[in-house]
Amino acid sequence: MKPFYENAGIVIYHGDCREVLPQLALDVDVTVCDPPTGETSLEWDRWPVGWVGCVPCDSLWSFGTLRMFRAHFAEFAEWKLAQDVVWEKHNGTGMMADRFRRVHEQVAHFYRGKWSQVFHEAQKTFDATARTIRRKQKPSHWSKIKSGYFVAIDGGPRLMRSVLRIRSEHGRAENETQKPLELLRHLLAYSCPAAGLVLDPMCGAGSTLVAAKSLAMRAIGIETRESQCEIAARRCSQVLEFPVEVA
Repeated sequence: MKPFYENAGIVIYHGDCREVLPQLALDVDVTVCDPPTGETSLEWDRWPVGWVGCVPCDSLWSFGTLRMFRAHFAEFAEWKLAQDVVWEKHNGTGMMADRFRRVHEQVAHFYRGKWSQVFHEAQKTFDATARTIRRKQKPSHWSKIKSGYFVAIDGGPRLMRSVLRIRSEHGRAENETQKPLELLRHLLAYSCPAAGLVLDPMCGAGSTLVAAKSLAMRAIGIETRESQCEIAARRCSQVLEFPVEVA
């Protein structure tokens, strides 16, 4: 199948991932997807039934709401939930005046097979502060946690928190649900080896592809809307927006 765009390890296909993926022989390390949840009346917001079954690897990050995951639970039946990450935005939506103001989105990490065979590299931050150690021994029910887990050294490192506060793309987004590159870089750095291959089966404006490029990874994106393919191709052809290294 002829790509819509191909350059420097980044490939974009115009089409439906459910039709495109069976035509490709891919050795993918991780799939990152932000599927339409099907929760609005917008024309493009239609859940693509069966897309999960087309994922050609054993590591999958999927954005989505709790309502979405509940509604399509059966499609994720063969997958195990490894963890979930909360993206806290600097702003939020206020469509419901009688509920908490929504200022976050969720992304769930699923895997198949053995966890030990799925690439994952813990991300660290260097913002730990000195504190009093109140528990010198690990809890007995956390027997597999390494000793010293509760020790925080001034300046770090420490495990990156599961709640990531990152500004949204409001005001500069070229896709209705565009995710910030910083957020995607954290997910990719955790779950894809150096020079590995990333797949985004509904790539929209190509943010996952740009994030992968900035980390010197290869990436394949698939998108049904030609207008979005054009935007993704333009963004992927531009100079890197980040250095290769991840802090």
